[in-house]
Amino acid sequence: MNYAVVIPAAGQGRRMQAAVNKAFLTLQGRPIIAHTLAVFQADPRCERIVLVASENELDEMQALAEEAGATKADRVVAGGSERQDSVRAGAAQVMDAPLLLVHDGARPFVAIERIHALLLEAEQSGAALLAVPATDTIKQVDQEGRVKQTLKRSELWAAQTPQAFRPEVLQQAYAYADETGFQGTDDVSLVEAAGGEVAVVEGDYDNIKLTTPEDMTLAEAILAKRAGEAGT
Repeated sequence: MNYAVVIPAAGQGRRMQAAVNKAFLTLQGRPIIAHTLAVFQADPRCERIVLVASENELDEMQALAEEAGATKADRVVAGGSERQDSVRAGAAQVMDAPLLLVHDGARPFVAIERIHALLLEAEQSGAALLAVPATDTIKQVDQEGRVKQTLKRSELWAAQTPQAFRPEVLQQAYAYADETGFQGTDDVSLVEAAGGEVAVVEGDYDNIKLTTPEDMTLAEAILAKRAGEAGT
């Protein structure tokens, strides 16, 4: 099934220790967001890309998308004060799509085959996300910095994007958030809060979100690894 994707890309680089939007930082001479756009531009099942940017960066983001050759990114919309407000603004542009994906602008390494597996699950279940099993032991800690318990690692998964929805499922989740004032940390959390079920599709560990300077070093290593694999 085909889809449209909303890409929120308004995040500032505080944890990245950057003075600009981290989407504009470069990897091998190309902005991070250009790498992300290239994935969906290359996917024949992607019908449309909606970029969501800060009000004062709309023109710059549109110019960057054009320079990157992302012809499917035909509109950049202004985001809101919270992430879910930004995603909602973007999703409003493509609610007629068969399926709707939401993907972090600073997550440039998602594999198309993982996207297609996610589409298949979301078509059946209504909402799904990519995630990977936790590799570290996770401790629940109280406000005083004391360990309360050790969580069962076999039941813990690290959420990634894309997250995929049938449009009506996401609309219902937003309606619930409006009624209750619920603020989610990601988009599937809105569906969860509204009582919906969310399926998990296993992702891969390369699909990192670039958040810190250390992530940029890892990103360069991923690109180098992929270049080596392509050359073999």
